[in-house]
Amino acid sequence: MRQESGEKDFRRCGEKLIQRQHLNREEWRVLLQGQTQERQEWLAAQASKLRDQIYGKRIFIRGLIEFTNYCKNDCFYCGIRRSNSRARRYRLSQEEILSCCRTGYGLGFRTFVLQGGEDSYYTDERLTEMIRKIRQEFQDCAITLSVGEKSRESYEAYRKAGADRYLLRHETANEEHYRLLHPENQRLGDRIQCLKTLKSLGYQTGAGFMTGSPGQTIEAIIDDMMFLEELQPEMVGIGPFIPHHQTPFRGEKQGSLELTLYLLSLVRLLLPRVLLPATTALGTIDEKGREKGILAGANVVMPNLSPADVRGKYLLYDNKICTGKEAAEGLEALRASVNALGYELAVDRGDIAPETVLA
Repeated sequence: MRQESGEKDFRRCGEKLIQRQHLNREEWRVLLQGQTQERQEWLAAQASKLRDQIYGKRIFIRGLIEFTNYCKNDCFYCGIRRSNSRARRYRLSQEEILSCCRTGYGLGFRTFVLQGGEDSYYTDERLTEMIRKIRQEFQDCAITLSVGEKSRESYEAYRKAGADRYLLRHETANEEHYRLLHPENQRLGDRIQCLKTLKSLGYQTGAGFMTGSPGQTIEAIIDDMMFLEELQPEMVGIGPFIPHHQTPFRGEKQGSLELTLYLLSLVRLLLPRVLLPATTALGTIDEKGREKGILAGANVVMPNLSPADVRGKYLLYDNKICTGKEAAEGLEALRASVNALGYELAVDRGDIAPETVLA
């Protein structure tokens, strides 16, 4: 009888989410505490149906350029943290970055994602010059930045130079959990303020978090979901925590595929129009991880355009896949695997769908 009652509560909360009604903490708890394969399959079916209604059978591709692995921060989970003296550091020159864009453009990419650590070498002057050059040469492309916490003035300068989107994972919206993952000089409040600033400047803004990171609880995940509802980001990046052997979390347990897929579906239902990647980390923990992510409601994949000789150096976590379908050269293999799911790779900019789609 209790199990039957639990299923009714789960469906009631799930239907409420599908109808885009606000859930309170207890309702989120109902959805998150009772994870089963049957519930995961039901949520995935609902999430995929909703995504297809809005975007059709299209999966968007972004060309990822990891242009520096220097970072001033010391996040406890990250392989390119400042204290990792054994990391093989590199920086791409402006010409190397432009070369990556040219290669990607020739392959059909119309969004470039410039990602790097918080590297003081790349001053606002250097970054804005780089953005302007990309914008001048690739006027029909979207430019996405992922370079961490900056001042409002810096974000304004990048926007004026031609940047369209900005990815800044909040990592966790729970204060206590944030302190477990970062040293004292990094504050959740600063992170959240950056995200709000980006939204106010008109960026398509991306937040996100790791699943299964050390110290993560159901209550912390509820905080994440409620924060995403409040922020209304255009993009959300979710991937499993994977330990790196040169960090304080080297002995911690890896995040699960099942929880990641479950949360992908919930985020799709919470934010129907969101651009939701099936991440490299998902493909790292499961050979078919990215395909499973698409079936759970994701609609973005990010093949790597970085030069082949640096891909193995941008190691945020152990065993990151650096060759094959996640790389731009494997685009045809990626297209084939997406086609096999009944979807097609979209070669346009892939902007967020207008609200009228759901009217």
